[in-house]
Amino acid sequence: MASSSLPPTATLTGPYSTKTLSSSSSSTSSITTSLSPFFPNKSQKPTKQCSVSVGGVRCQAKNGDNDHLEQGLGKLDRRNMLIGLGAGGLYGAAGLENNPFAFAAPVSAPDFTECGPADKPDGSTIDCCPPITKTIIDFKLPDPGPLRTRRPAQDLAKDPVYLAKYKKAVALMRALPDDDPRSLAQQAMVHCSYCDGGYPQVGFPDLEIQVHFCWLFYPFHRWYLYFYEKIMGELIGDPTFALPFWNWDAPAGMYIPEIFTDPTSSLYDQYRNAAHQPPKLLDLNYGGSDDDVDDATRIKENLTTMYQQMVSKATSHRLFYGEPYSAGDDASPGAGNIESIPHNNIHLWSGDPKQTNGENMGAFYSAGRDPLFYSHHSNVDRMWSIYKDLLGGTDIDKTDWLDTEFLFYDEKKNLVRVKVRDSLDTKKLGYVYDNKVPIPWLKAKPNPRKSQNQRKAAVSSGDLTTTFPATLSDKISVEVARPSTTKRTSEQKKAQDEVLVIKGIEFAGNEPLKFDVFVNDDADSEAGKDQSEFAGSFIHVPHKQKKNIKTNLRLSITKLLEELDAETDKSLVVTLVPKLGKGPITIGGFSIELLNTT
Repeated sequence: MASSSLPPTATLTGPYSTKTLSSSSSSTSSITTSLSPFFPNKSQKPTKQCSVSVGGVRCQAKNGDNDHLEQGLGKLDRRNMLIGLGAGGLYGAAGLENNPFAFAAPVSAPDFTECGPADKPDGSTIDCCPPITKTIIDFKLPDPGPLRTRRPAQDLAKDPVYLAKYKKAVALMRALPDDDPRSLAQQAMVHCSYCDGGYPQVGFPDLEIQVHFCWLFYPFHRWYLYFYEKIMGELIGDPTFALPFWNWDAPAGMYIPEIFTDPTSSLYDQYRNAAHQPPKLLDLNYGGSDDDVDDATRIKENLTTMYQQMVSKATSHRLFYGEPYSAGDDASPGAGNIESIPHNNIHLWSGDPKQTNGENMGAFYSAGRDPLFYSHHSNVDRMWSIYKDLLGGTDIDKTDWLDTEFLFYDEKKNLVRVKVRDSLDTKKLGYVYDNKVPIPWLKAKPNPRKSQNQRKAAVSSGDLTTTFPATLSDKISVEVARPSTTKRTSEQKKAQDEVLVIKGIEFAGNEPLKFDVFVNDDADSEAGKDQSEFAGSFIHVPHKQKKNIKTNLRLSITKLLEELDAETDKSLVVTLVPKLGKGPITIGGFSIELLNTT
């Protein structure tokens, strides 16, 4: 084995950050790894004997492959190192245990033969596994042609021809045998298996694949809807058919669209919250109960929420897309802005609270049974398009994101392997969103509820929590030091965003959960959701994992500091107010950090 050519400390670049790897005098370990194809012949797995050091990796294949040496971690074939190793094997190598990104790799497409029962929030299990076929087709972008235009669902009642096609498509999906991968039953199971522990990570049998609470949220659901839409077009013989979107970000769409409320229609689902049928306005900050707010205030709060989640707080890839999630990582490292609010809130608002797990929309395993789910996610997907097309956002350029793979059945019942990198341009996938739809939240900025002096007096009257970890059973407030008291220039703010980090949020995933976050707010009352002191929320849609979920919440506060005239303050008082949840919720700690915006 070649000796290490790196200095005693080597800097390695991982997703969104840089990590440091320390070398040692005994930096070589021997690892035996099995590398198998997607559907392996388990009696003929090729094996490789590998030696790992800080300087490189040498693998001698026992099935005739050439000896392979890559000098330097920057050239390491990370996928070959990870597949089949398991989380403990590689990270146990000397010098690597503190650097989880050193050998990070994209999450591979699941092995359908390893699919197991998915976990329902109540602790029971359900079989969500798809039909198995051994033939996998790698996705190729479709030939250019007429673009399908996705339209707002609230307008479709005025278009009887389109509405008839939509109803027919869903009716035909419902009528297909349950084992047909194009059936509505199987389409719902796609979400169940990818989101409720049905698939182990390839090479890491003790770790599940989870497409929520991480940077895979947008691309997974875009692919999911793409094939769902293509299946509908195939069944009705109209390849131009486009899935409508639930336009919940504008007042005209802030209720369940009329087309989904007819009990005789294929678009209807009986398991929805009966108290939230039209004309009940949607609450984008819903936390398990309806508060007494008039419609005008609700609309104002909803629009301000959209402005914050899409504009003032979407200042970096990490905040918009979510936390990095690579092969070998624990699930649920942290959600992006829109996934957290309003995506999760709408799931809980729509589901039937009389059902054990809030079915259908209120639980991940069952959400895809309701046709409303797909229009909900169509608008989530539209937010990704708006972020890039109107707000100057860009896509992540990390290979671990771009080369993550998923498997879906297409409209011809072919099993197709897709990558994130092929989902980035909707026009290449053959569809766009109606660009004539108003976006009223673009200027819906919040305002502070009190003057600076009034705020400081109110904040100073409250009791502060100083010991962490702490249990969030009632409201807690904590003083958090800021990294700098110097007023930053606009250029500095463009380069680095000031971010409040709530660390080590640990809880059981089988219950819905929500707590609100306020900054420098009145100790005895809460700011409205359209006011600057309201910094955001943490919200969880129930899905059971094999162990407690432990995650973090990051909230951009750069604009908030400007609005509160607090840019030169040495510290901030952060208040957490629990709104929904059963069982202990642990908060590990707080910090305020400067986060690079690229």
